[in-house]
Amino acid sequence: MRLCRVMLRLKWDQGIQLVRRMPILGLAVDNFTMSAALRACSGLCALEFGKQVHANIIRCIIDVGADVFLQSLLIEMYGKCGLVESAKRVFNMMGYEVGERQCDVVLWTSMLGVYGRNGNYIEVIRLFKSMLMEGIRPDGVAFLTVISACGHTGQVDLGMEYFESMTRDYGLVASQEHYSCLVDLLCRAGELERACKLVSEMPFTGDKSCAISMWGALLSACNECGNVNLGKLAAQRALELEPDNVGVYVLLSNMYARNGMWAEIEQLRESIKQKGLKKEIGWSCIDATSSVGGEFSYR
Repeated sequence: MRLCRVMLRLKWDQGIQLVRRMPILGLAVDNFTMSAALRACSGLCALEFGKQVHANIIRCIIDVGADVFLQSLLIEMYGKCGLVESAKRVFNMMGYEVGERQCDVVLWTSMLGVYGRNGNYIEVIRLFKSMLMEGIRPDGVAFLTVISACGHTGQVDLGMEYFESMTRDYGLVASQEHYSCLVDLLCRAGELERACKLVSEMPFTGDKSCAISMWGALLSACNECGNVNLGKLAAQRALELEPDNVGVYVLLSNMYARNGMWAEIEQLRESIKQKGLKKEIGWSCIDATSSVGGEFSYR
């Protein structure tokens, strides 16, 4: 239970230290503790320790093939550490252990996520097509991954087809994330007018933060493509929802600067000054004391 509490509070470093002490304390390895350990390894990208956990799973847990959740965590751990081929081997091996490749949508979705996270977008689309051919019903996460992959590979029509197929063929309700992914797909392809129409017709208009995010994404795309008029419209729509949103002003200012519109920038700065707004300075930190070294092995 202590390991559970540590992992739920995302204290992965401490969780790994607890797992390392299990053999010394005489505590048995089980599916739950190994799942928690894999989550920690994924969170910290602790590959070497993750390999040790994998070895102990093989050594100590008899019916690994029956635990789809444990299998998916193994795939995700290798994927987050950048070992796509290792994740693929686990995916193939686990599928065969239970007697069929289409054992569970969770495994397929995990493998899709590995390809997507590592930029193998063509493989995402290929695996998704294989998934459909095997008769697996994709879930919302699988659709999110493949639509994103279509955006990164410029396959607009295919991405739109998958988006429409979600509801038409599988009865899934598109979420905010799906619409966001579709807006990104259209913006990447330079189809800004279609993206603008989509944002205007989104069923999440009551969700202010979602709408602002969508208009901001469109504004950013307009900046990249040099579509000033549509960018100004996107900024206007976002500021109608939240007049004091500094991020929108920054994006708008960047677009003006990129197009040499210095008078408009001065007007923006004056407006920001009058409103008393201030851009927050970003910051980040690292934990220099983190340690996930050491060995973990059951004989």
